[in-house]
Amino acid sequence: MKRMLEGLLEEKAPGPFPSFAIHHALKALELIAKEHVGRGRLSEQLGIGEGATRTLLNRLKEAGLIVVSKKGCSFTARGNKLWKELESVFVKKVCLGRNELVLTKCNMAIQLRGLGNKVQTGLEQRDAALIAGARGATTLVLRKRKLVMPNMSEDISRDYPGTYKQLTSVFHLNENDMIVIGGADSLDKAEYGAFAAAWTLIDDI
Repeated sequence: MKRMLEGLLEEKAPGPFPSFAIHHALKALELIAKEHVGRGRLSEQLGIGEGATRTLLNRLKEAGLIVVSKKGCSFTARGNKLWKELESVFVKKVCLGRNELVLTKCNMAIQLRGLGNKVQTGLEQRDAALIAGARGATTLVLRKRKLVMPNMSEDISRDYPGTYKQLTSVFHLNENDMIVIGGADSLDKAEYGAFAAAWTLIDDI
């Protein structure tokens, strides 16, 4: 899965270097999974030009993941299988309000299933979110029934009780699950930051 999606970003001759990133590809797949969507609307939703959207769709077609008709884009059997694999890891995505831990204007949180052991300091996730246009990312892991933030807090319920209450009201976490929160001045950048940060933790499955 990971190799396939990252292959969409590779330079191919002849042709221009793609002007989209992995977070655009993930968002495109999410939109296609919800409904038939045309190129124009997809371009608008992704926040990239129609040329970049055309290239992305062509590469998704070449990979055997989608078909394009007058109704718009839809998954092939292979695309649907890949989306199910993604959904097994990207369990839930929620827009969050501000809290005492995350102070940015717009915040998007993604729950990832069973990837907590991949987290070290959280700096790699923060840097990936910055590159994607967000102001940063906050990474939390459920370890031994405690929600922790590496290098910051061994118990979010004790140190940031408001944040803990907010998160546990919308996420149902199992041991070693994690939450990545992208923060930005706009919701789309917060979402892309969360996608980019989460992607650093994905192995090929």
